[in-house]
Amino acid sequence: MAFELPSLPFAYNALANRGMCQETLELHHDKHHQAYVTALNGFVESKPELQGKSLEEIILMVKGKPDMAPVFNNAGQHWNHILFWQNLAPKGGEIPHALSKKLVEDFGTIEKFKADFKAAAASQFGSGWAWLVLGSDGKLKVTKTANGSNPLAEGQGKVLLGLDVWEHSYYLDFRNRRPDYITNYLDKLANYEFAEAQLQSA
Repeated sequence: MAFELPSLPFAYNALANRGMCQETLELHHDKHHQAYVTALNGFVESKPELQGKSLEEIILMVKGKPDMAPVFNNAGQHWNHILFWQNLAPKGGEIPHALSKKLVEDFGTIEKFKADFKAAAASQFGSGWAWLVLGSDGKLKVTKTANGSNPLAEGQGKVLLGLDVWEHSYYLDFRNRRPDYITNYLDKLANYEFAEAQLQSA
């Protein structure tokens, strides 16, 4: 069965007064994410060994294989973006109690978590992602990955939050000011309720 572009969990203009305009979402979701899905389906159709596999199975199966790099990139980006849309909320930025407690436990303060996340996202050279993950040791940590990779592929743990730092995700709203985009995400857009639900289901 072909992979499909998921619908946004909010209206295209729902984040406009939170720092992400309608045009950004239309281009990012309808064009960029759709292109990854279309390319991935083309690869699956042409490679029998990929047919009938889940997205996660494909990512782990092709990881590290140079001849399968295009498959990995498009599968990884599909997986990343499915999470990314759930990581955004029109009333984002409010950290619920259980997650707040865990962040303080593992980072010392909420401010330290945000500083670590900003540092990872801002220092990712070129394209990539910053993540808040629950590691196998039961501790929350901030990680980053290049291009289309992710914590699933890198074995970094269960994802709670992921921020796209490819230029297409912020250029219309913030031009080349990536640090401002990151701060805006953490303070106004991040769906911490989704992150808490991920934490509680781990």
